[in-house]
Amino acid sequence: MTTATRRAPRVAAWSIRGFRQLSAAWVFSNLGDSALYLMAAVWVKDLTGSDAAAASVFIALGLPAVLAPFLGMLADRVSRKRLLVIAYALMVPIVLALLAVQPTGQVWLVHAVIFLYGSVGYLTAAAQSGLIRDLVDDDRLASANGTLTTIDQGFRLISPLIGTALYVLAGPAAVIVLTAASFAVTTVLMARIHVVETPPTPKVADGRYRRDLGAGFAHLARTPLLNRLTLSMAIAFGAIGLVNVTVFPALEQGLGIDTAALGILVPIQGAGAVLGGILSARIVTWLGEGRAVGCGMLLMAIGCLPTAWTSLPLVVVGMAVLGFSIPIIVVGFSTSRQKQTPPHLQGRTSAAGNVAVNVPQTLFSIVGASVIAAVDYRILIYATVAGVIAAGVLALAPSRHAAHAQA
Repeated sequence: MTTATRRAPRVAAWSIRGFRQLSAAWVFSNLGDSALYLMAAVWVKDLTGSDAAAASVFIALGLPAVLAPFLGMLADRVSRKRLLVIAYALMVPIVLALLAVQPTGQVWLVHAVIFLYGSVGYLTAAAQSGLIRDLVDDDRLASANGTLTTIDQGFRLISPLIGTALYVLAGPAAVIVLTAASFAVTTVLMARIHVVETPPTPKVADGRYRRDLGAGFAHLARTPLLNRLTLSMAIAFGAIGLVNVTVFPALEQGLGIDTAALGILVPIQGAGAVLGGILSARIVTWLGEGRAVGCGMLLMAIGCLPTAWTSLPLVVVGMAVLGFSIPIIVVGFSTSRQKQTPPHLQGRTSAAGNVAVNVPQTLFSIVGASVIAAVDYRILIYATVAGVIAAGVLALAPSRHAAHAQA
């Protein structure tokens, strides 16, 4: 690693006017974000009394992953700023459509809105990746991603609490209106962002459509560091999908406490994530992107391990460590991907990276849910820890590309 990569950036991304405007928009988009789909799952449970129907809300949120390559290509074909403005503007009437759901039915409408909500999430993530690249130079990318990740993690901590409180006190309509208003403000703020955009990628001939559609995956595969980090991310977050289904057995069987204690443990993880977001830019700049991802994964494994034991204090510490590790991994991977991707591929590589992380996690969650009744939950936790450690070692492995860069 060169000395330059270890040196802290001289100027933070916050000094850039356009990035400050993007951050303000990101605050409002996150305000209603987490609250909406969590409230929707609780709402469907109350309407139907069915755990399966409530769980299907999360399936509807995950299904748009199949559209991610198309959404990423769209983000590379048009003005990203304009696309973000249009996407958030469309979400206002889409979310308000939930007001038509009656106490006696229309649950299908909840699933339809959540599916569209998830699709817009992939689209805006792809467009925003390219917009950040146009706003921020290489030396300030880690600072930019760290700032946005801190905002993201902070609102993941408080948005569910806001959404739950509003749902209990004022009903689902209050959460719906809050989310729609948040997207409306986001639309206005996005329209005011000052940025000189990279020209959109021209449309290719019909015969190259499939090749162009998969260009993001191809770029990740043929770029040595991105290849290794993407595979590491798929392994680590796929493994985390296993541990997600062990939460309630770990609380009831391992710790002997009520599952309501999750309401205390999740904010502890969120507090760790906020701290990790604040420090992530410095850590990524100091270690370099690849090493930061690898070290973050080793911390993630350490954080998961205590959930297999019977000590509540160790579990509390583990949750904080787990939360702390996630922003470091995300910022390291995002910064590396943005640096090593040309402007015309930013949308497609962002979408491809999201697919590589989210699809394995969803699949392994399904596997874990199907075997948890027959397999000791601790076996799944130890398998998760082993998988995340293997992913971390892979991310830390030196490559010929890194050796040439150091020379």
